Amino acid sequence: MENNQDNNEEVEISEEEFNRLMQVRLDKLKELQEAGKDPYEITEYDRTETAGQIKANYEKYENKDVSVAGRIIAKRIMGKASFCTILDSDEKIQSYVSINDLGEEDYKAFKTWDIGDIIGIKGFVFKTKTEEISVHAKEVKLLSKSLKPLPEKFHGLKDVDLRYRQRYLDLIMNPEVKETFKIRTAIIKEIRAILDEKGYLEVETPILNTISGGATARPFITHHNTLDLDMYLRIATELNLKRLIVGGIDKVYEIGRIFRNEGMDIRHNPEFTSIEFYSAYENYHDMMALTEEMFSRIAMKVKGTYKITYQGQEIDLTPGGWKKISMIDSVKEACGVDFNKVETDEEAVKLAKEHHIEVPNGKETRGNIIALFFDEYVEKTLIQPTFIYDYPIEVSPLAKKCKDDPRLTQRFEFFICGREYGNAFSELNDPIDQYERFKKEVEAKANGDDEAGMMDDDFVNALKYGMPPTGGEGIGIDRMVMLFTDSASIRDVLFFPTMKPLS
Repeated sequence: MENNQDNNEEVEISEEEFNRLMQVRLDKLKELQEAGKDPYEITEYDRTETAGQIKANYEKYENKDVSVAGRIIAKRIMGKASFCTILDSDEKIQSYVSINDLGEEDYKAFKTWDIGDIIGIKGFVFKTKTEEISVHAKEVKLLSKSLKPLPEKFHGLKDVDLRYRQRYLDLIMNPEVKETFKIRTAIIKEIRAILDEKGYLEVETPILNTISGGATARPFITHHNTLDLDMYLRIATELNLKRLIVGGIDKVYEIGRIFRNEGMDIRHNPEFTSIEFYSAYENYHDMMALTEEMFSRIAMKVKGTYKITYQGQEIDLTPGGWKKISMIDSVKEACGVDFNKVETDEEAVKLAKEHHIEVPNGKETRGNIIALFFDEYVEKTLIQPTFIYDYPIEVSPLAKKCKDDPRLTQRFEFFICGREYGNAFSELNDPIDQYERFKKEVEAKANGDDEAGMMDDDFVNALKYGMPPTGGEGIGIDRMVMLFTDSASIRDVLFFPTMKPLS
């Protein structure tokens, strides 16, 4: 635009002035309606191009007639000729509007339109003297009236809380936010492409269940009126997907919403998106290889390189270069405590006290304390991609035992920048062992552990028909998007994060 000033410029205003401006806009709407020109009655507009298409292909569109549409974000009225800028889903584009092209009546109407109004413009593409790609308007049409003034446009919308609560306003005032969500979509498409190439079948499983299971988490509880039955929003898709493995679908995955009634912070939202995938006749080592391939391909797809930057840290996602270390060895490496030399629960509790690690009631076992040491000393240090494997059985109720040490399981989690991004097992397929582990979960819940699982007799019954050796994994999509968009908070990658209502 040749001049960025706007004689209808929105500024920070008092509540009284805001209400006055709203009334002015309501009066304008009433006048339009009384004149039979109600913009809300318009049902469609023949838009032929977007601003992005025109700007990316100027040579193709120069002097060609186009029809564009979008929200007015700037206007400069100059007597018998004006400039306005509209913003559509792609880009913003300037338009030259004059009384000579529109006629006196239509030009007079155009001058009354406000910042925020949505309009259509038909005309030809040209460049101004300052080389600004523009549309020379031959016809303009008001398509929707904005009744509320937008925030002061030159400073954008900076109130983070308001941005999350009113994402629609955030997208209007900070259009660069759209790029994060375009990347999110690209990531999910690439995940699907990878798994589809490998013969996985995408499925959907129930969100409402009569049993909460498949993870260690506190569920949301709701009530089914017709059945007069309490039900749980799923905390994982795992158990239903493994039922499908039993049924003979050898490769299966689901991308879906998960619900956990837990705390909220920059890494956690009560509802989030995960992917879980399972492959018969594979194990957790195969899942490691697939994880490296998935993250490296996504990096190349959305960033064009294996080396990305997250919150100032350079991360190397080159496949084949990820570190692999057992949980026990990682603890030894971080703080010098070697749990391979610890045989009893009593010894482990003593070590925890010596290192000032608080052990919750009911968690006074060697395995639980290994996990507590890992949380205290190791997790935050894992900056480059790292697989931590062979977890204690106490914290892995759905994973196969390690052959050489039945106190451990064939499980891994992987970490980047001190955060866990995914969790995988060689899946437990022994129905007797699974039943006993469910019993321990039930005992833990009875002793006050709100995150402990429940007995799932039907899943045990499914395993009794035989499940092949299977590798499975779950990955948090939102955290993955945070990584590839360099977003500090999970709320930045969710269109509508959970927010406490304003009083």
